[in-house]
Amino acid sequence: MSDCIFCSIVAGDIPSSIVYEDEDVLAFLDITQVTKGHTLVVPKKHFRNLLEMDEVASAALFAKIPVIAQHLKEQLGASGVNLISNMEASAGQTVFHTHVHLLPRFDDKDGLHISFDANEPDFPVLAQLADQLRMETK
Repeated sequence: MSDCIFCSIVAGDIPSSIVYEDEDVLAFLDITQVTKGHTLVVPKKHFRNLLEMDEVASAALFAKIPVIAQHLKEQLGASGVNLISNMEASAGQTVFHTHVHLLPRFDDKDGLHISFDANEPDFPVLAQLADQLRMETK
C-alpha cells in the first residue's frame, strides 16, 4: 500500500532500526522508544490490523512474537515485556497496518504506567454476557 508508512519501511524506502526479519515478519525499533528496546513487529503483507488478518497470516506473525520478546528481555536485562496491539482508532491505533508493540519493562523504573479500573464481579451479568459471546468451535 503506497500511503502506508509501515509498508514503506518493509519495502526499504524508509530507514528503520531492524531487530528481526524473515520472509513474513519485520521487527524494528519504534522511533518513540516508550521504554528502552520498544519494538514493533509487523507482517510484511499489509493488513489494516489484527481484525483483518486470517489464521494463517496471524499465526506467522504470532509465531515470532515470543522469540523476539524473549530476545529483547535477555539482551536488555528487562524484568518483563508488555505486548500491545491497538485495533482501530477508538482503541488508539494511529498507523493502520497491523503491528504489535513489544515494550521491555524494567521494574517500574521505565516511566510506563498501564492501569485498569477493576469492577466488582456481577456473576449473573457475566454469565449472560458469556452466553451472548460464546463461539462455536470449528
